[in-house]
Amino acid sequence: MADKSVRPTGKARMAEWSAIARRIRVPLGFVFAVVYFWLARPTWRFLGFGCILIVPGLLIRALASGHVRKNEALATSGPYAHTRNPLYLGSLLIGVGFAIGARSWWVGVALVVMFFAIYLPVIRDEEAFLRQKFPEFEEYARRVPRMFPRIAPYSRGDSGGFSFDLYMRHREYNALLGTLAMAAAVVAKMMLTKGN
Repeated sequence: MADKSVRPTGKARMAEWSAIARRIRVPLGFVFAVVYFWLARPTWRFLGFGCILIVPGLLIRALASGHVRKNEALATSGPYAHTRNPLYLGSLLIGVGFAIGARSWWVGVALVVMFFAIYLPVIRDEEAFLRQKFPEFEEYARRVPRMFPRIAPYSRGDSGGFSFDLYMRHREYNALLGTLAMAAAVVAKMMLTKGN
């Protein structure tokens, strides 16, 4: 008979999956980009609609990266005054924008699955770390939503401004370069398949 005491609990299984999700999210992103390119049936019109979300997504990520001092202080200024996870919110907006540009339900479904299966466990894991490291995180989490932003900014008396040095240190320009590369690939696909 199996010893039930050695079976991992639901929390232990979730922690294991969070660790796996953290390791595979970047390589999976590259796989997703290839699948996206293969499935995409873009048009100028839909790519334009997608840019309505892509551009703000990039801006949110850029602003957030200039406010976060990883492992040094709890970020509560800038976009962090509206949402606890502006980097992921920005990524989600970019992803949805590209899904709209792709004109493919499969891309949309894959994006939703990736968000819930990969990114949500990573977000929970990161928040557990912040809870342990920063005692003030509990109050912050009560007042600021996990993902979708509140309108009025949360204020803790922290008026930290945007730091371009932090933006560069976090290499956030890679998000812009990656987005431009994917947009260029999508435009190239449109041009190549125009006559077909």
